[in-house]
Amino acid sequence: MKALLNSLNEDEKALVRETGSGELGEMDEDGLVELHTRIRRARNKYSKLYRRAAGERVAEYGGRGTSRPKNTRNAQKAEVFEDALARVSWYLARAARRSAAELKAERIAAANPDRDTPKPAGTPEPTAKAAQTTQRVRPTSAGPALNRRHAATRAKGARRQAKRDSR
Repeated sequence: MKALLNSLNEDEKALVRETGSGELGEMDEDGLVELHTRIRRARNKYSKLYRRAAGERVAEYGGRGTSRPKNTRNAQKAEVFEDALARVSWYLARAARRSAAELKAERIAAANPDRDTPKPAGTPEPTAKAAQTTQRVRPTSAGPALNRRHAATRAKGARRQAKRDSR
């Protein structure tokens, strides 16, 4: 892997260096989106180069896979950028979840301005009868039958996935 990184040109090395965890942790969501786009373009470039070159040799070797040894550099570069893209995608997803949670909290706060503000001192508490009429009781559990059904559905899905993975 290190030999392959040494074979990259300076621009490509700089692009891969930007995907270090220290650099990615400091970037905001917009910066991550821009970096994600640049890395995806580089990965697509080398994937296309590999497929084209291997496709040209199909007549000679009988298939793209058998002509791969003659075209390893493009395939390895595509792999390097694929790994870098996976790292950036993970950080981008984390940043997107964080910003979505912040936006949700802001919208909830804007929709319910009275909810988070503490009551001023001296405000009387509502009476027990008034509290009963304004509050709705939500069940804390869906019930044992529904919980069993949900568990059975999850287990069935896990079995299906395990069966697919073992093929």
